[in-house]
Amino acid sequence: MSHETMPPSTEVSMEEFLKNIERRAFQMARIATGSRDDALDIVQDSMYKLVEKYSAKQADEWRPLFYRILNSKITDYYRRNAVKNRLISLASWGMKSNDNGADLIDRAEGRHSETPDQMFVRELQIDKLTGAVEKLPNRQRQAFMLRCWEGMSTALTAETMGCTQGSVKTHYSRAMHSLRHSLEGYWHE
Repeated sequence: MSHETMPPSTEVSMEEFLKNIERRAFQMARIATGSRDDALDIVQDSMYKLVEKYSAKQADEWRPLFYRILNSKITDYYRRNAVKNRLISLASWGMKSNDNGADLIDRAEGRHSETPDQMFVRELQIDKLTGAVEKLPNRQRQAFMLRCWEGMSTALTAETMGCTQGSVKTHYSRAMHSLRHSLEGYWHE
């Protein structure tokens, strides 16, 4: 089975599809929002909307539909926060969560063969990469996450993002350039 397609809906249930996608979707939303709680809400709302509106669709259509819903919910999150930020001073109310605590989903599946030093270095590298991805503009982050993390084709990413394949290539290229620049020298120190 290719990474881009799923078997017909008779072979995979909506529940199986959602179980398969929930962790990656959570990570995408968490990186986009910087908040574990907001990310959980966004993913839950996206899953609910997919089930409510599109469960009758073929299973191979669920993935792009889900990511289109997820990206729309993330965009809505940014819009809501922009309004909040205009009304309330960010400095005095701390609108953006700084969730520095251990993330159970991130830490749950450690590599058991690594030494504590190796685990620490890997965690620092993941934090550095996550920070660089968080700083990308929204469309670049979407293109990067869908292409690189989800392994979607350019065509499927374009369908999911609601833009042309050329736009996806541009956003992805800019994201990769920005990440290379941000992380330059870090991995070899």
